[in-house]
Amino acid sequence: MTVSKHRFMVFKHCLKCGIILQGIMHDLSKFSPEEFFAGVKFYQGNRSPNEGEREALGYSRAWMHHKGRNKHHFEYWTDYNPKTKLLEPVKMPVKYVAEMFCDRVAASKIYMKKNYTDKAPLDYFLNAKKRRIIHSETAALLEELLTMLAEQGEDAVFSYIKELVKKNK
Repeated sequence: MTVSKHRFMVFKHCLKCGIILQGIMHDLSKFSPEEFFAGVKFYQGNRSPNEGEREALGYSRAWMHHKGRNKHHFEYWTDYNPKTKLLEPVKMPVKYVAEMFCDRVAASKIYMKKNYTDKAPLDYFLNAKKRRIIHSETAALLEELLTMLAEQGEDAVFSYIKELVKKNK
């Protein structure tokens, strides 16, 4: 039920951003056996089941499966740099940053329930800023959107994202 509620909320947010197909397709891999059964086994209700799986196994098989199939996760966007031969973050296309924004806001709402505020997704993002391996331009755009949400609210940020997505097609 948590996954379905989350997907529906992401879908509603994606509609407001003009990325309807992404909203429909969002997180369908969570219904694959690799992700679904881990989600059931490690469900806690107040955080991602992936955290429970990490604690039990030392890593999350479900997360590794998920991030490799869903382009709205910045972890998907890493590759070996042909010059340095090191794994490095790649700049995400705007439409996937928009979906990532919708995903983060929906996850905050689902997990925080009545304690959610429009500042909560920004706080969560900033809390992990030093540990995150994400392209600097992608991080800057996401932080800008989350800050806009915190300061101006959903209507303003969704309208801005819709125009941004149109401009970057």
